Amino acid sequence: MNTAGFRSIVTYLTVAAAIVIAGGLHAGAPEPVKTDAGLLSGTSAAPGVRVFKGVPFAAAPIGDLRWRAPQPVAKWTGVRTAGTFGHVCVQPKGIGRLNVSVDLPDSPAASEDCLYLNVWTAARSGAERRPVMVWIFGGAYSEGAGSSPHNDGGALARQGAVVVAFNYRLGPFGFFSHPELTEESGHHASGNQALMDAIAALKWVQTNIAAFGGDPGNVTIFGESAGAAIAAGLVASPHTAGLFRRAISESGAWMGLGIAAMRTRQQAEQPMGMRGAPPPVPMPLRELRAKPADEISGTRAGAGMIVDGWIIPEDASLTFANGRQHPVDVLVGSNKDEGTFAGSTTAAAWINRVRQRWGDVADDYLKTYPGGSDEEATRSAQTAFRDEMAWHMRLYASLQAKRGQRAYWYFFTHEPPYAPNARNLKAAHTVEIPYVFNNLRAARVFPDASSPELASASAPERALAERVSSYWVNFARTGDPNGQGLPRWPRWTASSDATASPMIIGDVNEVPDPQRLAFYDTLYAKLLAGLKN
Repeated sequence: MNTAGFRSIVTYLTVAAAIVIAGGLHAGAPEPVKTDAGLLSGTSAAPGVRVFKGVPFAAAPIGDLRWRAPQPVAKWTGVRTAGTFGHVCVQPKGIGRLNVSVDLPDSPAASEDCLYLNVWTAARSGAERRPVMVWIFGGAYSEGAGSSPHNDGGALARQGAVVVAFNYRLGPFGFFSHPELTEESGHHASGNQALMDAIAALKWVQTNIAAFGGDPGNVTIFGESAGAAIAAGLVASPHTAGLFRRAISESGAWMGLGIAAMRTRQQAEQPMGMRGAPPPVPMPLRELRAKPADEISGTRAGAGMIVDGWIIPEDASLTFANGRQHPVDVLVGSNKDEGTFAGSTTAAAWINRVRQRWGDVADDYLKTYPGGSDEEATRSAQTAFRDEMAWHMRLYASLQAKRGQRAYWYFFTHEPPYAPNARNLKAAHTVEIPYVFNNLRAARVFPDASSPELASASAPERALAERVSSYWVNFARTGDPNGQGLPRWPRWTASSDATASPMIIGDVNEVPDPQRLAFYDTLYAKLLAGLKN
């Protein structure tokens, strides 16, 4: 970071601190807060911030409601105390690595009764109209929660946003297709229960967020990895018009983490079985609904967002290519070392994977990403993952710019501090999240930030977190991340050419090679041609 940039951040920090001292300590929405289901009282999250935890936004999807679209929540009388997080959705626990949603000592219990959200606000009254930021967590569609420590919205609330983080059904509960579900849906569709949960949460926001000082007409959805893919899917869905105005996708979009056609409902409806050989025909739905949750968790179903014919009516690549997605502003990007979390590979495995995936262009691909040795194959695999992700995010920005919307593309290059005994993953997948939330003390997905050495962040770390979170809040407020004291972020436009660079966020001056990204343009053109045929 150059001297001018550092001075500008110091200036910004000084101004931000003055604002907090002048007014933030006395903030807080008056209580109880009235929602459409009843009155709520919250608790103090930080100086000037109130948090409302465990707010139900839909009925518990249990029993006959398992796999159905979210149903209205039951109303309550009196004042509901929203001081503790609700259950997280059923997900893997104790799997040999830390899952910060369920494995921490104070993690909420997991349950199918999990459709809860949390609201952080520093608004002084319900008459305020602050920008609303709705977080969609990541976790390979199979883990995560709106209550995870790194999702804490207190700092963003202090910076002027009203923050909402919600749970959505995961794995075989959130992405399950079945012929009987398709028939009973009324839309000849099944398989995107998690997206229906997201839509239900966004409708809750439209109905209720004004009571917390938020502006229902200025909602930004933002997510990372699987959450970023869901956010892009919501931009493509015909059923989300008017629910949000802007979208942020961090390291993921509608194709997931790279180039791929979306699975169809017909593919997803293949019989579900326990790990091992599936049964020859689908098990009756009534029997599946009667099974315990842990037995359902052991199935192979639930691989993620699909073309269900309703929430996602067509492959979203066609939607975006034809300009049928919603006209929303976007801020999108990825990280310098996206693939380091995946570990190493061998030359034989890398070459086999490339040939299976890319077929007749595999030889050309291997010239760019060779696998002459295990070390070279590992380096190629990580570089290819990084490049393909960056290409996907650039495509997203370009298509929204072509749609006439504001678009901003970033490349996060900062390598955070790592615990002394942790593997150095550099600027890996997910490492931007603590900076986005201005929340450096929370347990991180990668790296392991549980050591005392990482508990108190350095001044440069804090300055970067202020910068990144300010960009995100500014974008949510106006559709432009720029603001006083921040390094200028150029807008990505329809005329930006293939050699234009993203905004570098971090202290490593490195960007994806435009020539390598051009190769993915060729591969994507083949995918689109196949989808159109």
